[in-house]
Amino acid sequence: MQLVIAIVGRPNVGKSTLFNCLTRTRDALVADQPGLTRDRNYGIGRVGARGYIVVDTGGLSGSDEGIEALTAEQARAAMRESDVIFFLVDVREGLTTADETIAAELRRTGKPVYLVVNKSEGLNPDLARTEFHALALGEPWLIAASHGSGVATLMESVLNTFPATDEAPSESEGIRIAIIGRPNVGKSTLVNRMLGENRVIVFDMPGTTRDSISIPFTRDEQRYTLIDTAGVRRRGHVTEAIEKFSVIKALQAIEVAHVVILVLDAQQEVSNQDAHLLGHLLNAGRGLVIAINKWDGLASDKRERIKTELERKLSFLDYARFHFISALHGSGVGDLFGSVTESYTAAMSSFPTPVLTRLLEEALLQHQPPLVHGRRIKLRYAHQGGKNPPLIIVHGNQTDAVPEAYKRFLAKKFRDDLHIRGTPLKLEFKTSSNPYRTASVRAARKKQ
Repeated sequence: MQLVIAIVGRPNVGKSTLFNCLTRTRDALVADQPGLTRDRNYGIGRVGARGYIVVDTGGLSGSDEGIEALTAEQARAAMRESDVIFFLVDVREGLTTADETIAAELRRTGKPVYLVVNKSEGLNPDLARTEFHALALGEPWLIAASHGSGVATLMESVLNTFPATDEAPSESEGIRIAIIGRPNVGKSTLVNRMLGENRVIVFDMPGTTRDSISIPFTRDEQRYTLIDTAGVRRRGHVTEAIEKFSVIKALQAIEVAHVVILVLDAQQEVSNQDAHLLGHLLNAGRGLVIAINKWDGLASDKRERIKTELERKLSFLDYARFHFISALHGSGVGDLFGSVTESYTAAMSSFPTPVLTRLLEEALLQHQPPLVHGRRIKLRYAHQGGKNPPLIIVHGNQTDAVPEAYKRFLAKKFRDDLHIRGTPLKLEFKTSSNPYRTASVRAARKKQ
């Protein structure tokens, strides 16, 4: 599974700036789950084909009172979840007593710790490192998170030290389905119903399960692997009344899945947590099926209100199939498999270049791109650039000026005509070089 990196340190040393640099985002908040403070945030980063998860934490001040104590506990939870810890210090403020206290705690974790010295731009490297050797955490790494300098070298060392494991789904596993959703929406009940047996512990308390598990099975001669993202613990080990929902496990499961079933509770509104999960799903580009659970027993007028609300809040998911189900009683659950297969088939489809180019030409006849500085954008041909999700690359000139509205028009054209349902479709635009330009320049030089 993906490497998990926790960023810890005193307040205001640049942890969130480093988080944003590692995840290439501007917003440190990626997933805000129940039971987690706003200072413990999760994001996905990538170097080439290698993905990793970053956990941003609140500042450790050394206080054991009030909100600072709660923040410290969240940081310690991130340390326990992580494979690697980045201990961030501020070279401009120098070594502090709080840094020494944090370092002593980190040494006791037994986890690999990288001592990262931030804000080192413009300083003599040897002098910048000197006083931090006293923390006895190995050679300090100099970076400037706000500029990104030194970060690539740091990540290269980390990823070389922790070789990648095979994250790609194998064909023998069939269609990998990740079941995700907030605590207590019925994920484990749905897994049991889809399997037709009690393979997953169901306990009437939010957050019963902790780790993800993969369950292979066959239905109608089709192989599947179900991933219950909250996971299970043996009954004898379920001793806590409420366990925290593992965001990391959900993010890892999304990355290795072909199709994701997002489970929503019909009796609860779509929340910020749901929106954060959907945001990551869209970024990952996985196929999506939405199951609105606990549909049984609702009055018809309430059902209509819920459908109206879902259409309003989730209108951007018009490519996904919606199913109204009862995981407890089984109604509607069997229909999920058809949508999962449809989503997987669409995500893994191949489209010939002549077909894509013909559809592009049809779109241009229906609606020409706008003029830019008096010149019309010209789109010449299209070809497929990837699968899961399908990626279509469109070549032409001035493609960086294609308006968002026109991009949406093209995406809808491709989706409708190629019958792509259940998976996002991504478009990429590339400006082609003029094949006559070089010859023209040479001819002009000869004349001179």
